[in-house]
Amino acid sequence: MEQSQNTGFQAGQATGQAQEKSSQMMDKANNAAQSAKESCQQAGQQMQDKAQGAADAAKNAVGINK
Repeated sequence: MEQSQNTGFQAGQATGQAQEKSSQMMDKANNAAQSAKESCQQAGQQMQDKAQGAADAAKNAVGINK
């Protein structure tokens, strides 16, 4: 009886450790996804700013922006 209880306890421990490891991996994946999203947003904003600057420069060059 004692042996089967010990085996059950060890199986429970292994299950708990696997669940914890899975949870940590999901957290890391979520953090990576959030970082990628923020990087894309920053890159998009920079492109938008550059395009606006180019448009303003072109307007200035042809005298529309006076």
